[in-house]
Amino acid sequence: MILFEKKGFVGVLTISRPEALNALNSATLDELYARCEEIKNDPELRCLIITGAGKAFVAGADIAEMRGLTKAEGYEFGMRGHRAFSALENLEIPVIAAVNGYALGGGCELALCADIRIASERAKFGQPEVGLGITPGFGGTQRLVRTVNRAVAMGMILTGKVINAEKALEIGLVTKVVPGEQLMDEAMAIANAIAQNAPIAVRNAKKAMRRRYLDALDADLEAEAKLFGDCFETEDQQMAMTAFVEKTEKKPFTGK
Repeated sequence: MILFEKKGFVGVLTISRPEALNALNSATLDELYARCEEIKNDPELRCLIITGAGKAFVAGADIAEMRGLTKAEGYEFGMRGHRAFSALENLEIPVIAAVNGYALGGGCELALCADIRIASERAKFGQPEVGLGITPGFGGTQRLVRTVNRAVAMGMILTGKVINAEKALEIGLVTKVVPGEQLMDEAMAIANAIAQNAPIAVRNAKKAMRRRYLDALDADLEAEAKLFGDCFETEDQQMAMTAFVEKTEKKPFTGK
């Protein structure tokens, strides 16, 4: 489910569950973590690109798997996501997210773990979890507010609204928008430009720039996972996720 290829000093990691729009289930998260551990220990790599197979970057976490989770299981699922995403975020080499399509929920959260984000013109971003009776659970409440204006992050998360690539560029969520057919070439050009520089200097520059950003993040992610887990076993969560999976009409939320 996670493909990896080396192109000189650059690694390309591809989430590959195209039949599920690359939705993140437990197996995919565990494989992502394992891949990141391998990448961490590869002295030849100087930059990593992460993208998705097919028409999606990552459409979100796997709702079919989440639907029946208990409160404790929801917490564990959130922490599983944090382990995988933190492994990616904490790589010493720079990470570029090449967002080729839908980056919703867990997909937007995955892109937020990258140091540089570029998007295809057809990319879509959003944290629509509140419409499913849950909070963002893979770092969205913490990384989004550390990336864009606080009020903008609040608006995205509390409304669940999906935005297009141009809006993502406007709010600073991505640094560049390109036609879809140019996306990987652009990502490789940036990665190769980085890889031509002194590797130790690049790693140290990344470490210095992220130092304050990472302060208290682990504790905040732990708190997010608890709140995420608290949403499971509510009537709203069970109703909304069942409607999503079974493709039936969602009833009004009751707050129970």
